[in-house]
Amino acid sequence: MPNFVGISTFVLVPAVFQVAANGVGLFDSSDETNKVNSKAGISQVEQGSRVELPFWLARELHLRQAVSISLPPCFNQKTRDELAADAAHVDLKNRCPYFYELGCKLFALFGDKSIAFLLLAAFQTRYKEVLIKAQTAALAVAPKFLTILTKEETKLYEAAQSSMAAFKKWRMGGPRFQKASVLGRKRRPSD
Repeated sequence: MPNFVGISTFVLVPAVFQVAANGVGLFDSSDETNKVNSKAGISQVEQGSRVELPFWLARELHLRQAVSISLPPCFNQKTRDELAADAAHVDLKNRCPYFYELGCKLFALFGDKSIAFLLLAAFQTRYKEVLIKAQTAALAVAPKFLTILTKEETKLYEAAQSSMAAFKKWRMGGPRFQKASVLGRKRRPSD
Protein backbone atom coordinates (compact mmCIF):
# COMPACT_ATOMS: atom_id res chain seq x y z
CA MET A 1 0.00 0.00 0.00
CA PRO A 2 1.47 3.42 -0.91
CA ASN A 3 2.45 5.87 1.78
CA PHE A 4 0.34 9.01 1.40
CA VAL A 5 1.87 10.91 4.31
CA GLY A 6 4.68 13.20 3.26
CA ILE A 7 5.54 16.60 1.93
CA SER A 8 2.15 17.27 0.39
CA THR A 9 0.40 16.64 3.69
CA PHE A 10 2.59 18.55 6.13
CA VAL A 11 4.14 21.49 4.28
CA LEU A 12 2.06 24.66 4.27
CA VAL A 13 2.58 27.27 1.58
CA PRO A 14 1.30 30.85 1.56
CA ALA A 15 -1.43 31.49 -0.99
CA VAL A 16 -3.77 34.32 -1.99
CA PHE A 17 -7.20 33.53 -3.37
CA GLN A 18 -7.65 35.05 -6.83
CA VAL A 19 -11.37 34.32 -6.85
CA ALA A 20 -14.02 34.02 -4.16
CA ALA A 21 -14.61 30.44 -3.06
CA ASN A 22 -17.91 29.16 -1.67
CA GLY A 23 -18.21 26.25 0.73
CA VAL A 24 -14.63 26.55 1.89
CA GLY A 25 -13.83 26.55 5.60
CA LEU A 26 -10.73 27.94 7.23
CA PHE A 27 -8.95 26.22 10.08
CA ASP A 28 -7.99 29.45 11.87
CA SER A 29 -10.54 32.23 11.68
CA SER A 30 -8.70 34.39 14.23
CA ASP A 31 -6.54 35.90 11.49
CA GLU A 32 -7.95 39.32 10.64
CA THR A 33 -6.52 39.30 7.10
CA ASN A 34 -8.82 36.45 6.12
CA LYS A 35 -12.21 37.64 5.05
CA VAL A 36 -14.74 34.91 5.65
CA ASN A 37 -18.46 35.46 5.33
CA SER A 38 -20.85 32.91 6.71
CA LYS A 39 -24.24 32.92 4.99
CA ALA A 40 -26.78 30.27 5.93
CA GLY A 41 -24.09 27.89 7.15
CA ILE A 42 -21.98 28.16 3.96
CA SER A 43 -18.61 29.83 4.41
CA GLN A 44 -17.08 31.92 1.67
CA VAL A 45 -13.49 33.01 1.22
CA GLU A 46 -13.31 36.36 -0.52
CA GLN A 47 -10.93 37.27 -3.30
CA GLY A 48 -7.60 38.52 -1.96
CA SER A 49 -7.71 36.47 1.26
CA ARG A 50 -4.28 35.28 2.40
CA VAL A 51 -4.12 31.73 3.70
CA GLU A 52 -1.63 28.94 4.28
CA LEU A 53 -2.66 25.75 2.52
CA PRO A 54 -1.19 22.25 2.41
CA PHE A 55 1.04 21.97 -0.63
CA TRP A 56 -1.16 19.39 -2.37
CA LEU A 57 -4.20 21.68 -2.17
CA ALA A 58 -2.31 24.86 -3.01
CA ARG A 59 -0.79 23.17 -6.07
CA GLU A 60 -4.17 22.00 -7.39
CA LEU A 61 -5.80 25.39 -6.80
CA HIS A 62 -2.84 27.14 -8.41
CA LEU A 63 -3.11 24.96 -11.52
CA ARG A 64 -6.81 25.91 -11.71
CA GLN A 65 -5.85 29.58 -11.28
CA ALA A 66 -7.92 29.90 -8.11
CA VAL A 67 -4.95 30.92 -5.94
CA SER A 68 -1.52 32.38 -6.42
CA ILE A 69 1.24 30.74 -4.44
CA SER A 70 4.13 32.59 -2.84
CA LEU A 71 7.43 30.97 -2.02
CA PRO A 72 7.43 29.56 1.52
CA PRO A 73 9.60 31.27 4.13
CA CYS A 74 12.22 28.52 3.85
CA PHE A 75 13.12 29.95 0.43
CA ASN A 76 13.23 33.62 1.44
CA GLN A 77 16.22 35.90 0.95
CA LYS A 78 17.49 35.41 4.52
CA THR A 79 17.72 31.65 4.00
CA ARG A 80 19.41 32.14 0.63
CA ASP A 81 22.00 34.46 2.20
CA GLU A 82 22.68 31.99 5.03
CA LEU A 83 23.08 29.13 2.58
CA ALA A 84 25.46 31.21 0.47
CA ALA A 85 27.54 32.06 3.54
CA ASP A 86 27.79 28.59 5.12
CA ALA A 87 25.36 26.00 3.84
CA ALA A 88 26.77 23.15 5.90
CA HIS A 89 25.65 24.69 9.20
CA VAL A 90 22.21 26.05 8.34
CA ASP A 91 19.37 24.33 10.20
CA LEU A 92 17.17 23.37 7.25
CA LYS A 93 15.20 20.81 9.25
CA ASN A 94 13.48 23.53 11.32
CA ARG A 95 12.72 25.58 8.24
CA CYS A 96 11.36 22.70 6.16
CA PRO A 97 12.05 19.01 6.81
CA TYR A 98 11.49 18.31 3.10
CA PHE A 99 13.55 21.27 1.80
CA TYR A 100 14.90 19.60 -1.36
CA GLU A 101 11.70 17.80 -2.30
CA LEU A 102 9.61 20.93 -1.83
CA GLY A 103 12.15 22.95 -3.79
CA CYS A 104 11.97 20.51 -6.71
CA LYS A 105 8.18 20.62 -6.71
CA LEU A 106 8.15 24.43 -6.55
CA PHE A 107 10.66 24.60 -9.40
CA ALA A 108 8.41 22.35 -11.49
CA LEU A 109 5.43 24.55 -10.63
CA PHE A 110 7.04 27.97 -11.17
CA GLY A 111 10.02 27.26 -13.42
CA ASP A 112 12.10 29.68 -11.31
CA LYS A 113 15.74 28.81 -12.02
CA SER A 114 16.94 30.57 -8.86
CA ILE A 115 15.29 27.79 -6.84
CA ALA A 116 17.18 25.15 -8.85
CA PHE A 117 20.51 26.93 -8.34
CA LEU A 118 19.81 27.32 -4.61
CA LEU A 119 19.01 23.62 -4.24
CA LEU A 120 22.07 22.55 -6.22
CA ALA A 121 24.49 24.80 -4.30
CA ALA A 122 23.04 23.81 -0.92
CA PHE A 123 23.08 20.09 -1.70
CA GLN A 124 26.63 20.10 -3.09
CA THR A 125 27.99 21.76 0.05
CA ARG A 126 25.92 19.79 2.53
CA TYR A 127 26.47 16.46 0.72
CA LYS A 128 30.21 16.59 1.41
CA GLU A 129 29.62 17.47 5.05
CA VAL A 130 27.06 14.70 5.54
CA LEU A 131 29.38 12.04 4.12
CA ILE A 132 32.36 13.26 6.13
CA LYS A 133 30.36 13.27 9.37
CA ALA A 134 28.84 9.87 8.64
CA GLN A 135 32.29 8.32 8.28
CA THR A 136 34.19 10.17 10.99
CA ALA A 137 31.75 11.53 13.58
CA ALA A 138 31.84 10.14 17.08
CA LEU A 139 28.61 8.87 18.57
CA ALA A 140 28.40 11.93 20.86
CA VAL A 141 28.62 14.39 17.93
CA ALA A 142 26.19 12.61 15.60
CA PRO A 143 22.90 13.43 17.39
CA LYS A 144 23.73 17.16 17.40
CA PHE A 145 24.56 17.09 13.69
CA LEU A 146 21.42 15.12 12.81
CA THR A 147 19.18 17.87 14.25
CA ILE A 148 19.95 20.21 11.34
CA LEU A 149 19.55 17.67 8.51
CA THR A 150 16.49 17.44 6.30
CA LYS A 151 14.68 14.12 5.80
CA GLU A 152 16.57 13.51 2.56
CA GLU A 153 19.94 14.27 4.19
CA THR A 154 19.15 12.03 7.16
CA LYS A 155 18.52 9.12 4.81
CA LEU A 156 21.81 9.88 3.04
CA TYR A 157 23.63 10.00 6.41
CA GLU A 158 22.18 6.63 7.46
CA ALA A 159 23.07 5.06 4.10
CA ALA A 160 26.65 6.34 4.38
CA GLN A 161 26.97 4.98 7.92
CA SER A 162 25.68 1.54 6.97
CA SER A 163 27.99 1.49 3.95
CA MET A 164 30.97 2.36 6.14
CA ALA A 165 30.00 -0.33 8.68
CA ALA A 166 29.74 -2.93 5.90
CA PHE A 167 33.14 -1.87 4.56
CA LYS A 168 34.76 -2.17 8.01
CA LYS A 169 33.18 -5.58 8.51
CA TRP A 170 34.50 -6.74 5.16
CA ARG A 171 37.96 -5.31 5.85
CA MET A 172 38.32 -6.95 9.25
CA GLY A 173 36.64 -10.26 8.46
CA GLY A 174 39.15 -12.77 7.15
CA PRO A 175 41.03 -13.02 3.91
CA ARG A 176 40.35 -10.38 1.34
CA PHE A 177 41.03 -12.57 -1.61
CA GLN A 178 39.99 -16.16 -2.08
CA LYS A 179 41.99 -18.53 -4.14
CA ALA A 180 39.98 -19.92 -7.03
CA SER A 181 39.65 -23.68 -6.95
CA VAL A 182 40.85 -24.05 -10.54
CA LEU A 183 44.20 -22.46 -9.68
CA GLY A 184 45.14 -25.25 -7.27
CA ARG A 185 44.85 -28.03 -9.85
CA LYS A 186 47.60 -29.01 -12.18
CA ARG A 187 47.00 -29.60 -15.83
CA ARG A 188 47.47 -32.94 -17.36
CA PRO A 189 50.21 -32.97 -19.86
CA SER A 190 48.85 -33.06 -23.34
CA ASP A 191 49.93 -36.04 -25.46
